[in-house]
Amino acid sequence: MSEMIDPTVTVADPAPEKTSGGKPLSKWTLYTRRFMRNKPAVGGIIIFLLLVVFAIVGPLIAKYDHIELDFLNLGSPPSAEHWFGTTASGNDTFAQVAIGLQRSLMIAVSVSLGTTILSAIIGTAAAYFGGRTEKITLLVIHFMMVVPSFLILSLLSNRSGGDWRVIALIMIFVTGWYFPARVVWTTALSLREREYVHASRYMGVGGFKIVLRHLIPNIGSLLVINFTLGIVGAVMAETGLSFIGFGVKIPDVSLGSLIGSGANTITSAPWLFYFPAAALTLLTVSMALVSDGLRDALDPTSAAGGRA
Repeated sequence: MSEMIDPTVTVADPAPEKTSGGKPLSKWTLYTRRFMRNKPAVGGIIIFLLLVVFAIVGPLIAKYDHIELDFLNLGSPPSAEHWFGTTASGNDTFAQVAIGLQRSLMIAVSVSLGTTILSAIIGTAAAYFGGRTEKITLLVIHFMMVVPSFLILSLLSNRSGGDWRVIALIMIFVTGWYFPARVVWTTALSLREREYVHASRYMGVGGFKIVLRHLIPNIGSLLVINFTLGIVGAVMAETGLSFIGFGVKIPDVSLGSLIGSGANTITSAPWLFYFPAAALTLLTVSMALVSDGLRDALDPTSAAGGRA
């Protein structure tokens, strides 16, 4: 992994590449080209897309539903009938892994998107308005950073009844937003002194409109990276919750719950552990590669994206 960018440092824009007609490329076209030059990042996004396809198509092509029992194959190893084997109760592991990956992706994407939006609004608003708003916001953020949020998350998730939607909502507001909000606040401190912000203020534009129209769009690259890294963090948090029994509960499944149940039979039925563990590993590694590629593509000083 490359070293992280210091968000307080402002760097110059790269010299623009040009098309065959001599016209400068757009910013997003340039970013896309730099990202595509990063082979590990391209590999990461291919793996991620394949996992998404598996999560969507897998339940449709599976011969059995993830809650359907096959009493003629109890604890059977992988075969032509059950591609990933079966559990001791006769559940098809292939269908369970596909549904589990689908649930984990839904939780991870929704949590990462929610925390990214929340941290962007809170961090930029605190930086722009300053004064008491900034002090109170930083006090809450620093308090949340020292509180063992995983314990709070476990207690609240235990009352959710195993509904992944409720778990995702709890994860958005309990954990994951305060550290990115602190980084966003640091970055927005320099943006609030820019000329376009002063000009908007003098023209009578409201504070929240300035935050939404000027500050947040100008930290878009940071938010994109926070979003991709947030998916990894959300997947790991959900996996940890389900592994210890506070996450998604039967009859619904997630990668964490499958790994938790498979860990108890790793010697007698290793396929129950290895298949969901492989899906989780591929998911986290692919998102880490994608986030690293985005960081290099959006950083004009990075040599990993090629010469601009």
